[in-house]
Amino acid sequence: MNHRVTVGLLAIVGSCPLALAQHTIESKDSLQEVVVTGTGTQHLLKDAPVQTEVISRQALRNFAGRSIEDILSQLSSSFDFEQGDMGSQMQMNGLGNSYILIMVDGKRLHGDVGGQNDLGLIDPNNIERIEIVKGASSALYGSDAIAGVINIITRKHDEGIMLEDKTRYGAYNDVRQHNGVALRWGKISSYTNFQLQHNDGWQNTATEYTQSSATPVTDSKSKTVNEFTNWQIAERLAWNPMKDMELYAEGSWYQKGIYRESGKYPKYDVYNYDLKYKNASAEAGMKWTTSRGDVITADVSWNKHAYYHAFTTTTLAEGFDEKGNFVLDYPYFAGQKLLMSNQERTMLNLKAVFALSSANKLSAGLEARYDYLKAPASIKGQTASDNTEALYMQDELQLLGLLHITAGLRLNRNENFGWRLTPKLAAMLKAGDWRLRASWSQGFKTPTLKELNYQYARDMNGMILFLGNPDLKPQTSNYWSLNAEYTIGRLNLSATVYYNKVGDMIALVTVPNSEAPDAYREQYGEMLSKVRRYHNMENAKTYGVDFTLRYTTDNLSFGGGYSYLDTDANVYDTTHDKLVNVTIDGMAHHKGNVFATWNHQFSPSYKLGIGIYGKLSTKRYYQLNGDGKGYQTWRLTTTHDLGHSRTMAYRIEAGIDNIFNYVDRTPHGLHLGTTTSGTTLFASLSVRFTKGKKIKISNKYNLKQNNNEED
Repeated sequence: MNHRVTVGLLAIVGSCPLALAQHTIESKDSLQEVVVTGTGTQHLLKDAPVQTEVISRQALRNFAGRSIEDILSQLSSSFDFEQGDMGSQMQMNGLGNSYILIMVDGKRLHGDVGGQNDLGLIDPNNIERIEIVKGASSALYGSDAIAGVINIITRKHDEGIMLEDKTRYGAYNDVRQHNGVALRWGKISSYTNFQLQHNDGWQNTATEYTQSSATPVTDSKSKTVNEFTNWQIAERLAWNPMKDMELYAEGSWYQKGIYRESGKYPKYDVYNYDLKYKNASAEAGMKWTTSRGDVITADVSWNKHAYYHAFTTTTLAEGFDEKGNFVLDYPYFAGQKLLMSNQERTMLNLKAVFALSSANKLSAGLEARYDYLKAPASIKGQTASDNTEALYMQDELQLLGLLHITAGLRLNRNENFGWRLTPKLAAMLKAGDWRLRASWSQGFKTPTLKELNYQYARDMNGMILFLGNPDLKPQTSNYWSLNAEYTIGRLNLSATVYYNKVGDMIALVTVPNSEAPDAYREQYGEMLSKVRRYHNMENAKTYGVDFTLRYTTDNLSFGGGYSYLDTDANVYDTTHDKLVNVTIDGMAHHKGNVFATWNHQFSPSYKLGIGIYGKLSTKRYYQLNGDGKGYQTWRLTTTHDLGHSRTMAYRIEAGIDNIFNYVDRTPHGLHLGTTTSGTTLFASLSVRFTKGKKIKISNKYNLKQNNNEED
């Protein structure tokens, strides 16, 4: 659809915002759901003192998404994605990956700290719900939480035996496989999870811009999305020596391969290597709930994210030797691999939540983190490391059951950047059917090891050199938000105004080619089209408004959301010796999502669900290589629950993605609004076997007492 139609539809959504965003859908009791992310303690959703957006288990089942990118982009208006070989470039309310903390069950997801996340590490079939908290949450979660926090809550399996299998198939040989095995022997439980994802990739256009051609070529072999295969196996063992204590150990192994099509033009679309990823994790910890309701948790974890070039032909590569000398034209042969980066992280966490009274809770904790990066081809000296420690404290106080105040402090110490104190203050006022929330928080983020040290050349419409900067300063932020929420019967409305000011924001900036190291200029000569270096911007800010509305009955739910965003940043132009005002890459002024779902139990052995979903966005702005077009995509999903048995459950999901066949045919090398391939079909079959009653895990945390509300 054209731009005017897109803006018109967004205006309609904005004037009558219908949203999933602020709360869960598909249940008349959704506001009774318990959330934990905003304060690190449990609260009923409707009384969460920090505004929390929830995508519920029922919403996930109705949507039947194939990936986390699909789920977040279509079920919330705040997100944008630009998927590439290196991972998903995500943006939430104007800020990108490196400012968004992604957690799984409250633990940090480990991936590329260079700013892209491989969300394939998360199995969408093992999610109970997703909690989203926008704005700086650094008092609790530290670095990487300046834009907000996404907490993936996984399903808990307490049956005696549970076996499940789900196979999903779609266009372009899109295969998504999930298997789970849960066992319980008395006080010991085990859950094994396996997932596999594959897609042959697709090409939306054969047109490609090149540095060496005055006009674009029209028979490129480059794909819009390359073929990939990834798989993961994970295991969790737990022991409950007493009903209020759990000891656990867990680990995972993940591999991914990206296979790139070789074309006939050797200067720009013949790839001489594929991409390989290997991730591993291990963790052990405990959780103990005391007789008075205090909760103590402790864990230690190790994570690894390694990325390789897997050569398909004889290739002359470049990099640093062990003495720090830059080596050119080092030969690699087909079948050999070159380690591009190995990022390892070790963390220690200790946290306690003390129930001082029915109206007062105190949280305190400490963290220690060690980061290690090995990159023989991209770091002088080949390795770099960093360590950070932190202490934090948060107090939650209720006054007369009407006013809830949350105040927190976090003290960080980084070996390279010293000490920093970040505060947080939030308040919620209950007034009948109204909830009024206000928050202010500061964030603090040190430069990553890649931003400080990494350097590499990449062929992107000509050779572009990316350089780290050892002189970077830490980033800070001040975040303010105001929220008003009104609930009457089955109708819920919410509006939020926010402002996030980021000081010394780190971004890639184009600098004169003379700043390139001599070795690179000698190697590439005139082929070196641009040099981009990480720099601190003078200042940057994002601000906007989010509207949401939803209406839910026992069988019918409909809603949607509208998000207005603007950004502003000043960066120093070294070429002209002046400040230049720029927008933050990836920003779109208007975004929206709409949905409607209907479920009906026709008989004890058959339940039908139908859902329609829409995602809308106006133009996305970039400093280089053009802007991304505005777009609309629509999706139809049907679900069919079959059979009636205590032990067996069967489910079929089928639907149509991109109903109106929208395809962005922007030439390769320029930014896309969306990478969708056009209208596609998908279907899945799930089989689940359970035997044995679920074990009820005691929870001494009394929501009725602490929230002055009935359960």
